[in-house]
Amino acid sequence: MRLRIFSVVAAIAAAPALAQETGDGVTFRFGIGPQVGPEYFGAEDSNITPTGRFELERLQFGGQSFGGGDSTGLGFGGSVGFVGARDADDYSELEGLEDIDPSLELGGGLRFRQPAYDLFANLRYGVIGHESLVGEVGGDVIYRPTEQLTLRAGPRILWGSDDYAQTYFGVSDAESAASGFEAFDAGGGILRQGVKAEANYQFNDDWGLVGTIQYDQLRDDAADSPITQSEEQLTGSIVLTRKVTFGF
Repeated sequence: MRLRIFSVVAAIAAAPALAQETGDGVTFRFGIGPQVGPEYFGAEDSNITPTGRFELERLQFGGQSFGGGDSTGLGFGGSVGFVGARDADDYSELEGLEDIDPSLELGGGLRFRQPAYDLFANLRYGVIGHESLVGEVGGDVIYRPTEQLTLRAGPRILWGSDDYAQTYFGVSDAESAASGFEAFDAGGGILRQGVKAEANYQFNDDWGLVGTIQYDQLRDDAADSPITQSEEQLTGSIVLTRKVTFGF
């Protein structure tokens, strides 16, 4: 089962911004909701799983404030990804393949923000699970038809190392003998490319609703893998968010 729990946006402007709240503290938005997407990488069928969202807005400590408001320019921040376990017993077509443990990816990257567009590049490592590198680059065009509604859309590219590709798309000799799949040594590179669209509606300063839809096309060894049933992957989610502020 493929499950990306956290969509993390933690970009902080490189230059300090004026604080909107007084005193040291942190302000962030988090939320949960349902997601519909492929059962696993390359699956043809979809399922419904929980997903979440976390966005760091402001961090103030020792008289310095980072982020907050509509900060623009070059910034940096964290990036978190989660991929759920893939159990062969759950899918008859994967019988004979080894199970894959859930993976937690931690890392960071750069963002360049302007009122009309947003660019990013992130690199993460699987500290639990696949223990390999994965990177994402992309960008959005941003349109705000009202003060409450923000629309954004743009391309996405995912890169994975050799170990990452082999974990999710490779078939070992032992797995081949047990499953009937041809042995396949998956190599790293650009494994997925697509486009993502998002609508963010703020009911008020505290509560919001975020809907996303993402279309991806598997590439190279991800597309050529005997495990892959469909090169086209479609994911959608709806998340209810809440703003939270903690003082230090």
